[in-house]
Amino acid sequence: MKSGFVAIVGKPNAGKSTIINAILEAKLSIVTEKAQTTRNSIKGIYNEDGYQIIFVFTPGIHKPNHQLGKTMNKEALSSTKGVDAIVLVVDASKKFDDGDRFIEKNIAKDAKLFVVINKIDLVTLPQAQEIKKIYQEEYKNAEIIEMSAIQNFGIDILIEKIKKVIPEGPKYFDDDVFTDKDSSFFVSEVIREKLLKLLKDEVPHDLAVRVDNIKHKSEAVYIRVTIIVSKDSHKGIVIGKGGKRIKTIGTMARKDLEEYFNKRIFLETFVSVKEDWLNNPQILKELGYNK
Repeated sequence: MKSGFVAIVGKPNAGKSTIINAILEAKLSIVTEKAQTTRNSIKGIYNEDGYQIIFVFTPGIHKPNHQLGKTMNKEALSSTKGVDAIVLVVDASKKFDDGDRFIEKNIAKDAKLFVVINKIDLVTLPQAQEIKKIYQEEYKNAEIIEMSAIQNFGIDILIEKIKKVIPEGPKYFDDDVFTDKDSSFFVSEVIREKLLKLLKDEVPHDLAVRVDNIKHKSEAVYIRVTIIVSKDSHKGIVIGKGGKRIKTIGTMARKDLEEYFNKRIFLETFVSVKEDWLNNPQILKELGYNK
């Protein structure tokens, strides 16, 4: 039996969520066009005959503007320590910049490194060759893999290369387990995904979702959540005129939740204002961002 841990890191919007979902063939991480969609470190378990690979999926590494951002960066960089391999995901359409140099300087250097040049379908062949050359020069000991995760191109290549560096080890999780997160986490992420997709750019970074209660009954699952925002004006935007937007969010979320729980869903959604919660250590801890 071979088993091990692999960290997946990179800047926001590089395509990490799409890659981990494709590897696991399941929706582990929410996917939106908004930067910093992922806020938590999530373990995704890949099982194959003779192999168990635990992927540690992390928030995008970025220049932080608040305490939550600093916490996310710390979590992402610490995930590269003590693992068997690191997958650094980069966007082929973006130039190598100071953010990339920050990652290069701060990720652990004692694990096998795979640089995945994702979104290769968005650039020309000369552009692809140029970005590949840059990363070959910056990471001389890394293996470079070209990928278009959204088209499922390169996923199998990455898995096969990772399997070659995974050591002998025990089975850490049962075969039917694909993540270390519980149903409350899934509920909060599904609702946050719908919020991110429906709201304007100025609101998503200032909101969080807290699951207050989940009751399982034979005929249905009853869920109560609170959407936390940092300003009164944001509360009005989330609710919408006559409650129309929050009703739409609930309708969208219920579809995913019914598929997940395989039961009818009754969802109660409330909105609460907590000013400057992104810099409040106590609230961050309550939300699971600051352990």
